[in-house]
Amino acid sequence: MSLLPQNLIINSMRKHFPLYLVLPVLFACNNQPKQQKKDDDTKNDTVQRAHVIHDKVLTMDTHVDFDPKNFTDSINYTQDLNTQVNLPKIESGGLDLIWFSVYTGQGSLDQEGYDKAYKNAIDKFNAVHWFTEEFAPDKMGLALTSEEARKIAAEGKKVAMLGVENAYPIGTDISRVKEFWERGARYMSLAHNGHSQLSDSNTGEADSTWLHNGLSDLGKQVVAEMNKYGIMIDISHPSKKAMRDMLDITTAPIIASHSGARALCDHSRNLDDEQLEWIKENGGVVQTVAFAGYVNLEKSKKMRDAINKAYDEGAKANGFEILRGAKLRALSEADRADYDAKYEALKVELKPTIDSLYTNGDPVTVADFVDHIDYMVNKIGIDHVGISSDFDGGGGIYGWNDASETFNVTLELVKRGYTEEQIAKLWGGNLFRVLDEVQAAATYNKE
Repeated sequence: MSLLPQNLIINSMRKHFPLYLVLPVLFACNNQPKQQKKDDDTKNDTVQRAHVIHDKVLTMDTHVDFDPKNFTDSINYTQDLNTQVNLPKIESGGLDLIWFSVYTGQGSLDQEGYDKAYKNAIDKFNAVHWFTEEFAPDKMGLALTSEEARKIAAEGKKVAMLGVENAYPIGTDISRVKEFWERGARYMSLAHNGHSQLSDSNTGEADSTWLHNGLSDLGKQVVAEMNKYGIMIDISHPSKKAMRDMLDITTAPIIASHSGARALCDHSRNLDDEQLEWIKENGGVVQTVAFAGYVNLEKSKKMRDAINKAYDEGAKANGFEILRGAKLRALSEADRADYDAKYEALKVELKPTIDSLYTNGDPVTVADFVDHIDYMVNKIGIDHVGISSDFDGGGGIYGWNDASETFNVTLELVKRGYTEEQIAKLWGGNLFRVLDEVQAAATYNKE
């Protein structure tokens, strides 16, 4: 659940932008310092240029989580739900394309675990198909190629694409790679938090315990199958050794769907300079992620501790205990629903307090996020860097805490001197270039 504020002024101005340009002139004091007026004019010009670029380029977020429970006749993404992503927020922020993540948490490596994971994945595939094909096809369409995505966007609709986070639901049945491709998957990672039957996870760094020392034999076969069907290989969660194994096998470029630069934030989920160079050599792309803990560990921890303290104190005053980690996961479905209702009520009550912590504190911001983009662009080149949020999966920073604030990323890029052509590459052009190359290299229809 997101705890960050959603009220940067710049987004409230966007709808009434012409008025925003006029008001400072109408109400300016006659004795306004010349330098300040010059600075204000420069600021207004930057904002205006950023809006022109933001409205012109196709903006893409390559990693968004979702709950199938929000894809029903009565509760769905046509409504402004208490989620970081839904159609009203997407439209408000000028975000064009969402890669929905068919995410499955890592479970036991046995048939029972595989069956449960498979059901979860199919439920998520079905939810997106239902929404885009039956419930709201006039508002959002599902694309399988970059050409289809651009066509849907040109029709004035929002675009959905599908990625699989953790190939654990494949189990030991390699034919499911083709099945997931047929259901629309166009990228897939082979692990998440915890080693899968296919690949070691980055989490093995914590205690240097590995299950496969990279990819398993089955994992190597899955990589070959992904190449065959034109599914991009996502290395955001697998271990560094597993990434190296994937690069040694793949016949097409790879992606990191949501990762940062480890040189700026030393977290095992981020990519070190050697890994960045590997991606450049491979022709792939790193989708920089706006996850506070992967952008700046120190600032994120300090803010998280302050927020947790506020919630613990608020919950105690209401006779309610905040649960985290294993305690939260252990709740039954009914108890979890009751807990979530109480938590949401507390969240509303504490909003002024949390807003104050961010306003008066030192949160991880859009500027910190774009520092990662700058670093990777300088390190491996503009053609190998992109943008992602990890919204509704823990992502969100001050200034881009939900889809409605998407413009703020473009504004920061313009402030730093990025051109329209460069911003178009970052916002999706690079990812589509990789997708096109992966699909062109696929051999399933050439046999």
